Amino acid sequence: MIKKNNAIKANGFTLLELLVVLAILGLLYAIVGPQVIKYLSSSKSQTAQVQVKNIDAAMKLLRLDAGRYPNNQEGLTALVTQPQAMPNWRGPYLPNASALNDPWGQPYRYGNPGKHGEIDIYSYGSDNAEGGDGEAKDLGNW
Repeated sequence: MIKKNNAIKANGFTLLELLVVLAILGLLYAIVGPQVIKYLSSSKSQTAQVQVKNIDAAMKLLRLDAGRYPNNQEGLTALVTQPQAMPNWRGPYLPNASALNDPWGQPYRYGNPGKHGEIDIYSYGSDNAEGGDGEAKDLGNW
């Protein structure tokens, strides 16, 4: 006697199983997504703050060598290329000119004399305008 197996084996997933997995992935994205975006945006501000401190430290080394801070015309580029009026310059004090741009792609600003100290090194943040909150907050060496 030969038994016939009429049951058909189905390999793969059912539509219901796929919908459950997609719903779980959607919930994870809805919960985790905003937190990741918030973390990534705040990391630019933190990076800018560290870069401003590095530029400030490089400026202090330049002042030790040259006897003065660069004027506003010489600006931050004096950290990378020697100004004609600084014969005691022993730089470069930063590896390249790209270190003079903030995380949003704008050049850091420089003021001598500064409003907050002897010199000011600052970024206007993500909005590239004075003032602001959050990622648009101004960051400086003060």
